[in-house]
Amino acid sequence: MESISITGSVRKSLGKADAKVLRREGLVPCIIYGGAENIHFQVDERAFNKLINTPYVYIVNVEVDGKTYSTVIKDTQFHPLTDRVIHVDFQLLAPGKPVKLSLPINTEGVSRGVLNGGKLQQVLRRAKVSGVPAELPDFITIDISKLKIGQSVKVKDMKIRGVKFMENENQILVSIKAKRGAKLDDAADEAEDGEATPAESIEAAAE
Repeated sequence: MESISITGSVRKSLGKADAKVLRREGLVPCIIYGGAENIHFQVDERAFNKLINTPYVYIVNVEVDGKTYSTVIKDTQFHPLTDRVIHVDFQLLAPGKPVKLSLPINTEGVSRGVLNGGKLQQVLRRAKVSGVPAELPDFITIDISKLKIGQSVKVKDMKIRGVKFMENENQILVSIKAKRGAKLDDAADEAEDGEATPAESIEAAAE
């Protein structure tokens, strides 16, 4: 996982009234938990532009009054009307200790089923996993190049070193769905082999 650094300062007082004052000044109340004691601090709202407006998960090195903490974002609260960040929870990372995160899922390759007229359906955009942050990838990559129409990739099919999936093992991640006019993959295989078998088509309902 990639890391990014932000700088904050310890909050002088706590409470809703103080938090409102901070937000009016363009600051975001934050907390780091998981250590001997919770650390309450404030950060310039602009520091979260790259951290929040992205599908990726970062190790966040938070510097508070001269001391740096290695963390990950565990929860972000947004204003219901403006969508501005109003509070962020960070979890302190311990060396070698696993942490639970939600990683984005990317696909690579071009599916045989899609080339034959099928439709790629990505069921999950993110997957809950557990692992040591230093060993976790930036995202989960699924190679779909060999998928035919009607086939799918489930959680139990994924084997990634250092990554333990927390989703149900039968949860579908991606699948190739049939569309009207799509060629059966078996027929396409025969055509590639030079056999004169008439092309068949899937008479499934069009999307």
